[in-house]
Amino acid sequence: MVLAFVELAQGECTDLSLQMLTLAGDIAHQMNTEVQAVLVGMGARTAVSNLSAHRIAKLHVIEHEDIADYAPSAWAHGVSQLMDTLDPQVLIAAGSDRGNELLARVGVLRELPVAANCIAAYVNEGLGLQVTRVRWGGSLLEEAKLRGSPALLTVMPHMLVPVQTGSVNYDIDIVIFNPTLSEDDFRVRMVACEAAGEGVSLNNAPIVVSGGRGVGSADGFDILEKVARQLGAAVGCSRAVTNNGWRPHADQVGQTGAQISPDLYVACGISGAIQHMAGCRGAKHILVVNTDPEAPILQRADYAVIGDLHEVLPALSAEIDKLRME
Repeated sequence: MVLAFVELAQGECTDLSLQMLTLAGDIAHQMNTEVQAVLVGMGARTAVSNLSAHRIAKLHVIEHEDIADYAPSAWAHGVSQLMDTLDPQVLIAAGSDRGNELLARVGVLRELPVAANCIAAYVNEGLGLQVTRVRWGGSLLEEAKLRGSPALLTVMPHMLVPVQTGSVNYDIDIVIFNPTLSEDDFRVRMVACEAAGEGVSLNNAPIVVSGGRGVGSADGFDILEKVARQLGAAVGCSRAVTNNGWRPHADQVGQTGAQISPDLYVACGISGAIQHMAGCRGAKHILVVNTDPEAPILQRADYAVIGDLHEVLPALSAEIDKLRME
């Protein structure tokens, strides 16, 4: 059996979890077994409607009187105890911050290795599970064998497409699991969650207008903010920007920031270091505004404007206003 850890946001399965279920289903098919899901929290039962179209055989909901929100140690102990009762062949999660942290903790508890950022898996009889995973910011694909049992892996974000394999009316069995947890398991826990700011979420935005060192200053992002509002877009940035304190880390796109897959990514004054490209590689189209015609990011661009962003973006903003008036 393949056990899939599913994350929720506002009571619904996250897009990354639905992408993960594509690989979970493929592994289960190769093993001639089924996919069962695990969720954590008192409100997790509401996710059944999201999962019904993905042919989940059974839904395990971990509930505990002290689990009100995310508590990494408590969640990891709960999942590990559930694994003791189910004996899955594979535990898989989305390669999100939470998914990676949870499986890392489960791996420590069970003394098992974890393969992160996987995009494919193959079952080899007698050799364990072989995975293909993304390394070095997307510049290398590694073939690795997981010899531990069960196999623990996370799925690279925005590399797989959610595939519905069942009916939305598919009936899922729900099983409640109550783990045994100690007070120490709640030493670190989420007590509140506040939005970083108003506007479109960076992770889900169809358009992202992003700025790099070439923006020049925190005030230089004013024109990016204006264009983003006109386009209904989110504003992102490179690591150099956060290092300079011009934007918060929550806005950072890259290997150590958000990994996004917008329909359009507008990169302004960004050179395109490999770590940054790891964050926007899922973008369907990339538009670059840069004064340097040799900038590495142009190799990945669908469209490019060679020019000063402080001249190009105001002209773009004026043109958008003109089109709206017509």
